[in-house]
Amino acid sequence: MPFSPSIARLAARAIKGTQATDRARRLHYADAGHGYDRFGLHPDFIALGDALASPLYEKYFRVKSYGAENIPTTGSAVLAANHSGTLPMDGAMVYADVFRQTDPPRAPRPVADYFVTTLPVVSTIFARCGVVGGSRGNARALLEAGEMLLIFPEGTPGIGKPFSERYKLQDWRKGHAELAIRHQAPVVPVAVVGAEEQMPQLARIPLPIGAVPYLPVPAVLFPLPVRYHIHYGEPLPFHEDYTQSDADDPAVVAEAAARVKTAVQRLLDRGLQMREGIFR
Repeated sequence: MPFSPSIARLAARAIKGTQATDRARRLHYADAGHGYDRFGLHPDFIALGDALASPLYEKYFRVKSYGAENIPTTGSAVLAANHSGTLPMDGAMVYADVFRQTDPPRAPRPVADYFVTTLPVVSTIFARCGVVGGSRGNARALLEAGEMLLIFPEGTPGIGKPFSERYKLQDWRKGHAELAIRHQAPVVPVAVVGAEEQMPQLARIPLPIGAVPYLPVPAVLFPLPVRYHIHYGEPLPFHEDYTQSDADDPAVVAEAAARVKTAVQRLLDRGLQMREGIFR
């Protein structure tokens, strides 16, 4: 990393005053003994990330949050959200929203596709803010430590869906359900309305070599200033509805994942009915 936590802290204060650093200082995290947790997270980088994201969150996408009281204040949990937008700005906005809407503040741990952790520099910056690679071991360690995962079961195909498929959930991976059952964690369905229209994708060019799976061909060069609406549904009590041994039953896991997908789709449908326009 090109700079230290102290520099990140100074930069955050220069951008946003002490507001971001004061909030990040209240963040609970498992210090491994050297200021960082075992995956490289540090509160000063979260403060800097929040300060840098503020103009996008507050002025550009003008995020509106609904149902934040459904986010667990303590303990392990899984946030499962739809994914879209060509560029994963939705992940950044959900992360910023959770950090701002919870008190004491919580930083969700976004679980990224495998190729993200291979990107030079970017992967380190993401790690400092809490992003982890999507391995079973990483997820297990975080849930056992009482952390909250942010998972996008559509994965990369979600952000690459054609404009004609907007707000139609793509193939819904089941790993989040298996993890929640095995580690007895509730699942909070999350619906992001707005991101689907931020950067309509015309086509994509497969990249057979390299970490990035494809090159998108968007209709615009930069995301449009759509308004984000983030909806949190009532937690699905997987820790009450299933036993740990149910995580070894593919049929049970598939049924649980389908419950999450249905809950997210219902939130999306309701959110689309509520909004007054793409930019409002």
